[in-house]
Amino acid sequence: MRGHRPRLSVIVPVHDGRKVLPLCLSSLVQSDLPREQWELIVVDDGSTDDTALIAARYADKVVRLPGKTHGPAYSRNRGFETSTGEIVVFVDADVSVHADTLRRFLALHDAEPDVTAIFGAYDGRSGQQGFVSDFRNLLHHYVRHREAGEAERFWAGCGSIRAAAFREVGMFDEWHYSQPQVEDIELGRRLRRNGHRILLRPEIQGTHLKEWTLRDSIISDFKRRGVPWMRLRLQESAIARGRLRDLRTSEKLCTAAAGLGWFAIGLAALLGALWPLGYLPAGMLSIVLINRQFYRLALRQRGVLGALGMFPLHMIYYATNVVSAVMGWLLHNLLGEPLAPIDATAEAGMDLRTWPPVRSRPSAGVWTDSPRRREAESTKPASAPAGS
Repeated sequence: MRGHRPRLSVIVPVHDGRKVLPLCLSSLVQSDLPREQWELIVVDDGSTDDTALIAARYADKVVRLPGKTHGPAYSRNRGFETSTGEIVVFVDADVSVHADTLRRFLALHDAEPDVTAIFGAYDGRSGQQGFVSDFRNLLHHYVRHREAGEAERFWAGCGSIRAAAFREVGMFDEWHYSQPQVEDIELGRRLRRNGHRILLRPEIQGTHLKEWTLRDSIISDFKRRGVPWMRLRLQESAIARGRLRDLRTSEKLCTAAAGLGWFAIGLAALLGALWPLGYLPAGMLSIVLINRQFYRLALRQRGVLGALGMFPLHMIYYATNVVSAVMGWLLHNLLGEPLAPIDATAEAGMDLRTWPPVRSRPSAGVWTDSPRRREAESTKPASAPAGS
């Protein structure tokens, strides 16, 4: 790029990012970290608008992936393959980082040489108008500050990883996550199982630019996070390796309270009686008490009406968690590991060499040790050749 290796390689995956990409990239180039210390790589994942032209005004490299979208895991991996920095910083296209974000990442990696990955948080402000966006960003901000310190997962919305370790563990799992789901969480779990340290430092911040609707929020919590996260947790419990720390007890209690609420509603419908619904006020009150610090924050920053308005959204969030857990459990037990897209499976089987390259899976990940695969291996004849 400039005749020497940069310290950081900032990778931004994007699909049809006309609205948010200029804000994201302009915030990066306004960083207070000297420009010669980092490179900017934008990966255009099959955009149909002028995303590539926008990226070219800011980026040192623009990687264009033709055809249909491949997903953020695949896109980040392709960007990494063109990078030269010793530390990789992943920033989502709908995040506008603060001026000190890159400098903080680099300073922390230099100060903590035994730390492999670091990730930050949203700043709690809404980059777009809308009450749902306001709730989700403030909740994210609160949870990140509550969980600051040593982490068992990673977040690619605004996070950094030492390049050597990222390559060592096999990069993002683009095989199982062809859509934006829990590919960053899975990467973090894989890093931890391989002995790497991860830090959550919520003072490293960016503004989330995504405009949420209630429908988008429910779909994301169910399809993109809840169900795949439950399947990942169940898979981790099934493999014979050291277990990582699980969800916080408070989150388990809130999800259990919401689950009992669903049970009460179902029982009331089955019996044609109202008395089971008497549980609902107690269940909702317990969720509020467990999350009282969040509501104090909402009260300070959004006022009484804002805090009250967030209550039903919070109840919907936990109710969605319950449905996601049930569906994830069913899919895990009925289907096993998530399947890669059929075209990726076919191309991988033919060992094709194309651009873009076919999806690949990490050589040693959670899904490598699926119960179905172990069972298949155990039933093979002793004389069966390897790989048959």
